[in-house]
Amino acid sequence: MAEGNLAERLSAYAAGLQYEDLTPEAVHEAKRRLLDTLGCAMGAFQSEPATIARKLAATVQSDFPATVVGTDRQTSPEMAAFANGVMFRYLDYNDTYLSKEPAHPSDNFAAVLAVGEPQGSSGKEIITAAALAYEIQCRLCDAASIRARGWDHVTYGSFSTSLAAGKLLGLNASQLTHAQGLAGVPNNAMRQTRVGMLSHWKGCAFANASRNGVFAARLAQLGMTGPSEVFEGEMGFFKQVSGPFTLDKLGGSGTPFMINATYIKYYPAEYHSQSAIDAALDLRPQLGSVDEIDKITIETFNAAVEIIGGEPEKWRPTTRETADHSLPYCVAVALTDGRVTLDSFDDAHLHDEQLLSLVQKIEVKANAELNKKYPEGIPNLIRIHTRSGKTLEKEVTFPRGHARNPLTDQEVEHKFRTLAEPRLSGAKIDEILDRCWNLDKQASIGPLLALFAM
Repeated sequence: MAEGNLAERLSAYAAGLQYEDLTPEAVHEAKRRLLDTLGCAMGAFQSEPATIARKLAATVQSDFPATVVGTDRQTSPEMAAFANGVMFRYLDYNDTYLSKEPAHPSDNFAAVLAVGEPQGSSGKEIITAAALAYEIQCRLCDAASIRARGWDHVTYGSFSTSLAAGKLLGLNASQLTHAQGLAGVPNNAMRQTRVGMLSHWKGCAFANASRNGVFAARLAQLGMTGPSEVFEGEMGFFKQVSGPFTLDKLGGSGTPFMINATYIKYYPAEYHSQSAIDAALDLRPQLGSVDEIDKITIETFNAAVEIIGGEPEKWRPTTRETADHSLPYCVAVALTDGRVTLDSFDDAHLHDEQLLSLVQKIEVKANAELNKKYPEGIPNLIRIHTRSGKTLEKEVTFPRGHARNPLTDQEVEHKFRTLAEPRLSGAKIDEILDRCWNLDKQASIGPLLALFAM
């Protein structure tokens, strides 16, 4: 990396990264992730948080307008980033990266699209900015756990979104450094977002980071300076948030890009539960009936216990946000229904006493051997004890959609169609698919976003 402090080095990398530096694999993955992310938006369109965000976005007009996905309305880039980011994230169905800190890096598309559309960015520029955002966020997640210190993972999004937005705005390296200060110093999110009974904000937190990143980049574009040494400063990020760390490499020049190390979700639930759902569905045909279950033990790794299997609220969730972040609930609904879909977290399920009684039969505990396999794998071991004395057991380490067990392009298309068909015509879906797979040939992103207007 270039000389200077960390923000300056990240800025030099962002300013210098070109489409031609990307590998064919990174380019193709960016197309897959955009398609998957827009599909998640369609699935979440009618959700209450998305509706609230769109209502607020509709109150704002701008001379630099950006589209709210699913509508023909335009608003400011900041409000578009927020409204679209809520839709991208709400279902907990968009992609994931797991390391010292977890992430949902496709959240960054909210900032990329909100700036790329009014800026008239080409498809190649959109791909480059997306790959850059993935690179920055995932490398930071590799560097230090901020969750362990009480901060939410979306805090890293201040840096990835401000750099991606600034890249599309054509900021130079100095301006990009200021943008990081303007985004990073004011916007450190508390981990309380994901503790206890979860609220709407769980799906809005990164959307807010995107809004702030776009705001910071636009301020820097107009000449606003940001706090110096956002990372190394006397009261900076290292001292207050993350602890000290170093970043030794970034994608390019023979180093793989991080976008190819991330995972597309197969089920609409928190990622640490994905392998447990796979295991439960594999065991279900051997069970006969859930009435035969005496108890279930889920052995897992420390992060899964901490995030989705350690709080009492996870055994009696009353909100969708809590249920899709509950390891016992996800396993119970998989065994009960034989599938995990968007409907698995609706009010009918949340008030199904038979389902909830099965949740109460589940014990979650950490396993030191499984902990050694994380985060390279997502190991979950399910052991079902039946009333007749039989024990059924299954361990899954690399769930469907993991980088070591990836979805095919056809499966990504199928997921998109499933999410979009209730909202869009078949002809529109076909055109969207064509434009996404040929994103590198698009002169601008506006015509693609216009296809989602309902």
